Amino acid sequence: MEISKADWKLFREKLPEWQEGYMAKLSKEYIEILSRDMNPSDNFWELEQRIKEDKKKPGVRLSLEKRNVLYDVVALIRDGAINEEDLADFSDELRAEVREYINRLK
Repeated sequence: MEISKADWKLFREKLPEWQEGYMAKLSKEYIEILSRDMNPSDNFWELEQRIKEDKKKPGVRLSLEKRNVLYDVVALIRDGAINEEDLADFSDELRAEVREYINRLK
């Protein structure tokens, strides 16, 4: 699928907002880990492992390439960084492709 210029522009505009929201969610989860009534060192090392894994997720880090937008959007949805409602401003074609791709992955 060839991504339209409008969808590409919109993706680049929305991605930082989506990532900030996702990282805010992660930060709350990290606080929960650190606040548990467990051995502080266990909490620390679990958090360290979690951050190491989360740094690789598309909701945190994503290289911007127009040819990968469809896959990136699907990855953001599957990772919980966004949902299909976040795509309301995108073209019908892009939303349909995303839906189809997600359904194939189920």
